[in-house]
Amino acid sequence: MIGYLPEMRPLYKELTVDEFLTIAARFHKVQSSKIMRSVENAKDKCGLSHMSKRLIENLSNGYQQRVGIAQAIIHNPEIVILDEPTVGLDPIQIREIRNLIKEIGKKHSVILSTHILPEVEMVCDRVQIINEGNLVFNGSIEDLKKQRRGNKLLVGFTKAPTKKELLAIDGVSQADKIDKTMFRIHFKEKYLPAEEIVITSTKKKWGLFHIAPDITSLEDIFVQLTQKEKV
Repeated sequence: MIGYLPEMRPLYKELTVDEFLTIAARFHKVQSSKIMRSVENAKDKCGLSHMSKRLIENLSNGYQQRVGIAQAIIHNPEIVILDEPTVGLDPIQIREIRNLIKEIGKKHSVILSTHILPEVEMVCDRVQIINEGNLVFNGSIEDLKKQRRGNKLLVGFTKAPTKKELLAIDGVSQADKIDKTMFRIHFKEKYLPAEEIVITSTKKKWGLFHIAPDITSLEDIFVQLTQKEKV
């Protein structure tokens, strides 16, 4: 029921792609009469059909990773576990493997274990963050995106107002000055004071030149969640 690709690919590099996948099918107890079809299906899904007779050791890093994924799905498991599947790949190979994972995810449940946080947002539907064995976040990718956006705006003025003037705007709960021109403005739930900020700035000639959501990086969210667990 489970297919697994560890971070260190379990490949017999002296074999051809066909030879290795045939052995993998036997390891997973695929019926002898179905082995050839299973190998062809795995190669087709992983874009390896034209590499059948190539020695694995002569393949690029990206194609070796495809072979690793192919052995994980050779027996058509319900769950596929991939551990750091894009580590060590170049940007083009990473994109290809991401697309492959998404494609596999249409027919299998895929569990992706990774420390590359942008990978999570680009590939996954649900996210769990585990810190020292404790689950510190469990939600959809949309929940994670909401947590990234939060209730903050990054606002810039050429003639900066005082914090008191900003706090007087309806919905603004906190105003932190970043430098001479930039503020990080926090606002209350169910409020979005952007329009009011623009109107007030125009009236008072604050010279608004920038206003945008202040999006927290995935790395910062990870640190916040894991550090909170230690407090």
